[in-house]
Amino acid sequence: MAYPLMPKATAAWLVDNTALTFDQIAEFCGLHPLEVQALADGEVNSGIMGTNPILNGELTAEEIARCEKTTNAKLKMMKTDLPKPKARSKGPRYTPVTKRAEKPNAVAYLLKRYPELADVQIAKLVGSTKPTVDAIRNKTHPMMSSIKPVDPLSIGLCTSEELDKAVKKAQRRIERQKNGGPATAADEDDEDTATVDAAADVQQDNDAA
Repeated sequence: MAYPLMPKATAAWLVDNTALTFDQIAEFCGLHPLEVQALADGEVNSGIMGTNPILNGELTAEEIARCEKTTNAKLKMMKTDLPKPKARSKGPRYTPVTKRAEKPNAVAYLLKRYPELADVQIAKLVGSTKPTVDAIRNKTHPMMSSIKPVDPLSIGLCTSEELDKAVKKAQRRIERQKNGGPATAADEDDEDTATVDAAADVQQDNDAA
């Protein structure tokens, strides 16, 4: 599915200029509904300049009006000749050196905003390690005094699709636990992936040195 070229800026414009629901905007922009709500409340990316999807040829005023009338209607992107972004292949996530220092900040944000996420899920999302997430959660990290929550989506450490998938998996896990069910193999896969990602970052640091 194609998404707007600037998802958050488009979402901000739709929040300010339409009567669309957070769910409708989130689905069109490829964001989580909670992200759209946070944008509307000014909790994240405050001061972001909205981008008009009508002027960008991504939506029509008629399409917006159609969906404003029915809350379960889905916005349809206008056809465009712009190339679609390529999906990231599976395997260790490469994190640029300039963004690596932001990982603890991203971990702090996810712990605060999505407390239902398991440590291994957070580690996988931002390419960190389970011990690091645990240290930040328990406020024992050596750099704790300088860590400030930063949305990992805004700095490109993970995508909204990856975050949405992780949150839904966490919610299913919590629901299973409430019903007395065990953890699943999928949770173990998350831990394996987090370990692989962490090893990849160590190798990147060695290469950079």
